[in-house]
Amino acid sequence: MVEYIKKLVLDAGEKTLAGRPGIADSNLRFKNEKDLVSAIDEEVEDFIVGGIKKRFPKHRILGEETGFSGGDSEYCWIIDPIDGTTSFVHGQPFYSISVALQKNSETILGVVYAPRLSDMFCAQKGAGTYLNDKRVTVSQRSKLVNSVLATGFACLRAGKEENNLKYFNEIVPELRGIRRFGSAALDLAFVSCGYLEGFWELDLQLYDIAAGILLVTEAGGTVSDFNGLNCFPQQGTVATNGYTHNELLNLLKSV
Repeated sequence: MVEYIKKLVLDAGEKTLAGRPGIADSNLRFKNEKDLVSAIDEEVEDFIVGGIKKRFPKHRILGEETGFSGGDSEYCWIIDPIDGTTSFVHGQPFYSISVALQKNSETILGVVYAPRLSDMFCAQKGAGTYLNDKRVTVSQRSKLVNSVLATGFACLRAGKEENNLKYFNEIVPELRGIRRFGSAALDLAFVSCGYLEGFWELDLQLYDIAAGILLVTEAGGTVSDFNGLNCFPQQGTVATNGYTHNELLNLLKSV
C-alpha cells in the first residue's frame, strides 16, 4: 500500500511540474476573491482519486475539490491535490501534494510530497517519519528565542474577522525567525524533520493537515489546538517539536 501511494503521489507531482508552464488566468477559478483553484488542482485530484479507486475500490475518499465519495468503509483517503495553489500559480516552489489514510477516523498513513523540492515525506502509524526514505525526527531546540516557526493566513484569505495577525504580532518578537511558505502540509512536514521548531495557523481544513499531523507525531512532535486540547483544526492548529509547545501555547493564550 505505502509504495503504491508514494508512486501515485510522485506521478501526480510530475503532472504539476508539466502543467505549471501552461497556467493562465483562463484556467483559474476562484472560491472567493483571493482563494484560487487551477485546472491542475482538479486534474491532480482526479488522477489521485482514480488511482485509489482502482486499487481500493471500497474505500471512501475526501478530496479538497470533489468532496466525499465512496461507500461506508472504515477506511477514508484524504487528499489535498495542491496545498499552496497560490505558490504554484506564481511559480514558487513551496507547494505540496498531501494524501492521508484514516481508519475509523484515525490517521494511519500520511504522505506529503513537494515536487519542486523533490522531497517526499512519509509516515505510518507506529513506524516513524521518513524524508526521501531516511528516518527523521523533530529538532531538540527547547526555547522559542532559538527557534524558527512558520504560520499561514488562510483566515485572511477567507475574509475572517477572527484572524492570525494578533497572534503573529505577539509571537514573532519572541522567535529567532519566522517563515511563510504557503502550504500547511509542507509546514508540518518541515516541523517533522527539524527544519522548523513549530507551526500555528487558524481556519485550516482536515485535508490541509491530516497527513502532516501524522508526520509530526511520528517524528516525536506534539500537536494540539490553541488551548492545548485535541480540537484541531476547528480551534486552531499548533504543531511543535514538543520542547517549545507550552511556551508557544502560553503566547497564544495570552492574546
